[in-house]
Amino acid sequence: MPTVVLVAALIAAGLLAGLFYAYACSVLPGLARADDRTFVAAMRGINVAIVNPVFLLTFLGAPLLAGVAVFVVPGPRPWVLAGFGCLVAVVVITGVVNVPLNNTLDGAGDDYAAARAAFEVVWVRWNGVRAVVSTAGFGCLVAAVLTRRG
Repeated sequence: MPTVVLVAALIAAGLLAGLFYAYACSVLPGLARADDRTFVAAMRGINVAIVNPVFLLTFLGAPLLAGVAVFVVPGPRPWVLAGFGCLVAVVVITGVVNVPLNNTLDGAGDDYAAARAAFEVVWVRWNGVRAVVSTAGFGCLVAAVLTRRG
């Protein structure tokens, strides 16, 4: 059971890190080339579409599983704790920075240039932070698995 929990946390963390990485290196650079109206419409659409059971299971499941692993996995507890901390940080960053920006963008009206100007730079920067922090969480859980295996 402990190994299953740790591996499930590792997989969920990898999916989460991959999502933020894909945004950072493909989605956001692609949208950066779009005009203001297209950018705003695309981000509004993405922000609605991403709130789905598959994403939420991964987004909330990764830190939850890592948190459970802290208590059930013997051995590499510092790595599990570090991974858990990173994954919780991703949830906090998202809730404190990205979601409020999404909500502001959603209510910004039709002044697409102003909406984009108030959103893009900050959102992209913090998505980059989420990519790095979630990747660090994934790496810590990889270290926990490798350390556990000897």
